[in-house]
Amino acid sequence: MAITAITEAIKTLTEAEQRFKLARTEEEVFFTEWRIDLPTLTEIDKTQLNQLRQRYLYQRAENQLLEATVMLLFASPLLTIAGLFDPPFKVRSEESIQLIFNDGEEVLQGRIDVLVLQNQLWVVVLESKKTALSVWTALPQTLAYLTANPQPKLPSFGMMTNGDEIIFVKLTQGEQVKYDVSRVFSPFISNQELYQVVQILRSIGHTIRLLAEVRE
Repeated sequence: MAITAITEAIKTLTEAEQRFKLARTEEEVFFTEWRIDLPTLTEIDKTQLNQLRQRYLYQRAENQLLEATVMLLFASPLLTIAGLFDPPFKVRSEESIQLIFNDGEEVLQGRIDVLVLQNQLWVVVLESKKTALSVWTALPQTLAYLTANPQPKLPSFGMMTNGDEIIFVKLTQGEQVKYDVSRVFSPFISNQELYQVVQILRSIGHTIRLLAEVRE
């Protein structure tokens, strides 16, 4: 049995699409969670996000931030404000992932930076990269993680960030594995960018809660 790191086996979007038989869809009805009926933020939410952005910009102005720093300074507070660290969500950090191919002869292995769980359902995968790298470089690896969803009949969502940029991903599995991505959000531009990110995270959280209720 050959064990290979996901980051080594899946380096490009083409490799991810071919290996996992993925197809990107741009149908507007597929990924509405990042565009339609977003929840309203309170003034307290906005104040917290303004402080988060200013803190990040202050630290970012000195140098490029490594993955662990982006996680501590930016990603974790963002998920906290979005409510994804509160019930019914549960968090696992550095979760090990294995994808098995060819009747067990080939195994791809990796670790997700942050995994948010709800009734054992993966709902958000956060893949942090150094700010020196484009956030798009995380897409092949994130798609690989999302295909490992233990509830393949339900959609899975991802959020990729390097601190400077944020992109959301949605993936569904059925007769065909489909995915789509949001536009790029940049906290550097304005507070409004960060407001929308939290609104989308809460929208995804709401979708997951509804799906969990249907299952129950």
